[in-house]
Amino acid sequence: MTSFADLPLLLEPAQLASRLDAPELILVDLTSSARYAAGHIPGARFVDPKRTQLGQPPAPGLLPEQAQLEQLFSELGHNPAAVYVVYDDEGGGWAGRFIWLLDVIGHRRYHYLNGGLTAWLDEQREVSSEVPAPANGSLSLQLDPAPTATREYLQSRLGAADLAIWDARAPSEYRGEKVLASKGGHIPGAVNFEWTAGMDQSRALRIRQDLQAELNALGISADKEIITHCQTHHRSGFTYLAAKILGYPRVKAYAGSWGEWGNHPDTPVEH
Repeated sequence: MTSFADLPLLLEPAQLASRLDAPELILVDLTSSARYAAGHIPGARFVDPKRTQLGQPPAPGLLPEQAQLEQLFSELGHNPAAVYVVYDDEGGGWAGRFIWLLDVIGHRRYHYLNGGLTAWLDEQREVSSEVPAPANGSLSLQLDPAPTATREYLQSRLGAADLAIWDARAPSEYRGEKVLASKGGHIPGAVNFEWTAGMDQSRALRIRQDLQAELNALGISADKEIITHCQTHHRSGFTYLAAKILGYPRVKAYAGSWGEWGNHPDTPVEH
């Protein structure tokens, strides 16, 4: 029986603090190398957020190659019994993207630290500068396509009554005023709710407690398939995670995001 067995996806700092010595725990820090070196949650392993992305234009947010994923997870000591707790220092973008990666490799034992390092430090909890040694060994992963929406899949679903496209970008990008691709605007039918609007600035970047009501009012509801995106599926890492935390049963990330859609000749666009 794991010491995380009865806990929800969303963990509070006190719940993690009492379990830092759990043998099954793999604690992942997705802040920055400088922030990690300055002090991180004891036992955390640093993952450079760039390693969670393919990193090639025009759609850098696509999934890394399988060999890259196998290298990353072997360094973390991945195993079927592992329980991941993931955090960053920006409210959940990179952490949410990492949780999407865990879904892609078919590993469902994970938690997000509510508010991340910001909430941990706000409670004046212990930090460490010790760096755990990377694990050794090789790993073979089976990738699950289900958590990811391809461009073709999303185009085939446009206009469906049971689809909600959650655009996590800034309103200026959504309206086409700020253009970061060959085309500006948004995917037809997409609903704009900027990622940072889901965070409670007064509670150390924890997820807003009224988020469910906000999303329901926008039509981003649990009875629909949710496909979320931004420019590179970094900001929409948070929105993917938020939908999971709210218990939405059908959630996909459009990893190509606007980098792909806005640079493709055959994609429809609204302003």
